[in-house]
Amino acid sequence: MNQDNNQNLTLLSVLAHPDDESFGMGGTLAHYAHRGVSVHLICATRGEVGDVDPQYLRGFNSIAERREHELRCAAEKLGLASVHFLDYRDSGMPGSADNHHPRALAAAPIEQVAQRIWRYIEELKPQVVLTFDPIGGYRHPDHIAIHKATVQAFELAIEHPAEGAGGYRPQKLYFNTFPRGFLKFVVKFLPLFGQDPHKWGRNNDIDIAALANEEFPIHAVINYKDVADQKAEASACHASQGGVGMSTGLLGLAMRLVGNNDNFIRAYPPPESGRRERDLFIDLRP
Repeated sequence: MNQDNNQNLTLLSVLAHPDDESFGMGGTLAHYAHRGVSVHLICATRGEVGDVDPQYLRGFNSIAERREHELRCAAEKLGLASVHFLDYRDSGMPGSADNHHPRALAAAPIEQVAQRIWRYIEELKPQVVLTFDPIGGYRHPDHIAIHKATVQAFELAIEHPAEGAGGYRPQKLYFNTFPRGFLKFVVKFLPLFGQDPHKWGRNNDIDIAALANEEFPIHAVINYKDVADQKAEASACHASQGGVGMSTGLLGLAMRLVGNNDNFIRAYPPPESGRRERDLFIDLRP
């Protein structure tokens, strides 16, 4: 891959919370940044209602301030060109009172969120846009809201080319997702270690067994072996969210079984039958 051919390429990732970029598609973001693509991130919230041990708040005025600091650390490790906040509030997990906070992302009109994302698409002019899959990975209401808003913003950008930008339109939209075969393996694997696949995560609020039954096609697989260390360093920046231990224990073992790959659904343009991409910019390079 010739880096000279990548200097005019731009990738935009649209996510919900600090740590989504590192724990999720961080390998892909670092992979392209390392190859000269201009990689940008929109983060909708500052993770205000995340569970944070008091030790990580020393020197910070709030959880939001701490988590923004962690995100900027991770962005540097991943090689991101810029980070932009939409300034919504973290909505918490499904059913929590935080879902209904006046500034909560999940409570905001999707059209409003989409308009804000659309403005950044027009400003940054990415060829490729990335976001969550339709269930937000694990049904977090903020992830689902950002998925819907990003799809709508992408459609707006297609329908209304940016003025003064030579008729710019984004060219490809992908959703990051987990391979279902892996999730089904995890469902069988966790009970061997006394873990309930219906109650996974720091707060036992992720039902991996239910997620494994959601079927999504995989149209692109990006191998980020070349920047795996950068992804690990970015994850470690999110110490308040357990990022330091992402490479150890059961979670670390599970991640190693997946390999250094990120999986994507191609939403636009419609994928070619039987084709699995190894480069999100395929067909777009000079």
